[in-house]
Amino acid sequence: MPKKRSYRTEKDSIGQKDIPSDVYYGVESLRAKENFRITGLNMHPQIVNSMALIKKAAAITNCEIGLLEKEKANAIVAACDEIISGKLRRFFIVDPIQGGAGTSLNMNANEVIANRAIEILGGEKGDYAIVHPNDDVNLGQSTNDVIPTAGRLTSIHLLQNLKKELIRCQEALDKKGEEFNHIVKVGRTQLQDAVPIRMGQEFRAYAAAIGRDVHRMDTAMSEMYSLNMGGTAIGTGLNADKEYIKRIVPTLSRVTGIRFVQSFDLIDATQNLDSFVAVSGAVKACAVTLSKIANDLRLLSSGPRAGLGEINLPARQSGSSIMPGKINPVIPEVVNQVSFYVMGNDMTITMAAEAGQLELNAFEPIVFYCLFQSIDSLAYAVNTFTDNCITGITANEERCRELTENSIGVITAVSPYIGYDKASAVAKEALELGKSVRALLLEKDIFKAEELDRILDPLHMTEPQSLKKDAP
Repeated sequence: MPKKRSYRTEKDSIGQKDIPSDVYYGVESLRAKENFRITGLNMHPQIVNSMALIKKAAAITNCEIGLLEKEKANAIVAACDEIISGKLRRFFIVDPIQGGAGTSLNMNANEVIANRAIEILGGEKGDYAIVHPNDDVNLGQSTNDVIPTAGRLTSIHLLQNLKKELIRCQEALDKKGEEFNHIVKVGRTQLQDAVPIRMGQEFRAYAAAIGRDVHRMDTAMSEMYSLNMGGTAIGTGLNADKEYIKRIVPTLSRVTGIRFVQSFDLIDATQNLDSFVAVSGAVKACAVTLSKIANDLRLLSSGPRAGLGEINLPARQSGSSIMPGKINPVIPEVVNQVSFYVMGNDMTITMAAEAGQLELNAFEPIVFYCLFQSIDSLAYAVNTFTDNCITGITANEERCRELTENSIGVITAVSPYIGYDKASAVAKEALELGKSVRALLLEKDIFKAEELDRILDPLHMTEPQSLKKDAP
């Protein structure tokens, strides 16, 4: 027979509730779990870590200024360290999307930490006379300074991982740029033939764009280092000791190893979420860049017989359940899809940040849920893009040469010598007759062969040249 589960009774301002005796959460957490069955997911593990780091820093600070007994503070710190090490995660039971500006998450953390601290001190879970979730674990704090701080701390960690993946992607693109630098191909504008370009130049341009995104990540991260800790409910610091307000951010910096600063205006920092909009904007801009590159790779590899076919993407899986041998560009496709997801999340974050009223924005949970999903998903997408696509790309040199030699776009190099109108007429005639531009120019005796060798040299057409009459 299964063992009968025992319960303890906890009460709050609403009433009493039976809590399983073996769990570390309490009445507030359980109410939140029942109220917010939204995503079916747990809190992001990194924000759980962030909450524990904040509570640890608060306990240390309150102990240092004499507001929290050393034994009690040590027990709270020990409980926080256990959470940071990966323990007690299953007791963080609230949904990431929740009403109340994150109060449910804050109370969940307070209760888990308090109950574990009670055990460390020799008591039984639920005996809040030993360690109280609000009076001790939450001392000097409010949801309204803890949750934004946790959001910033979590964003920094996730952005660092995304940045690492972007740098790897940039390096892989640069390497392909070097590998393909000798291959001349047709450049295209508006999907129509344009002037020649080296394939290496294309890939180095992709790398440069990713480099800008790396820079934007640094700029976005810089907005995350300013905290409103000490502001409590609305930024005025009510119920927080003056010495605590002065010390909490330096202590958190010491605990995390991250150099934080306290916001210049705690009321402003409590009211406004524009810094998270800026981070989301940087992540969205990165998604736009990656999706454009993915689009290009799908086009350049299209075929293999009936498309452009200038490059080959690594074959990663069968592309069809009905067409044998078909291989699809599945890695660029997933990058596109993640990018669309990030763009949609950015709109949600924008709307949520705008919708705050007066002294607080209640919609931080949806901002953080969307932002963390965006950063994580994009990091995973960049990882597979680099390892399962970019590093394995090969070039079809013969195909590139064939298309370049038959392109009408090379007439552009002749235009400075014979004028735009005459060059247009030659291009039109070459297209109608199915002849190459070079053959038609020689046939009309407009240039000598050696002159065209210089003017239409494919490599020369991919770099600026002197147009002076006596130029070699």
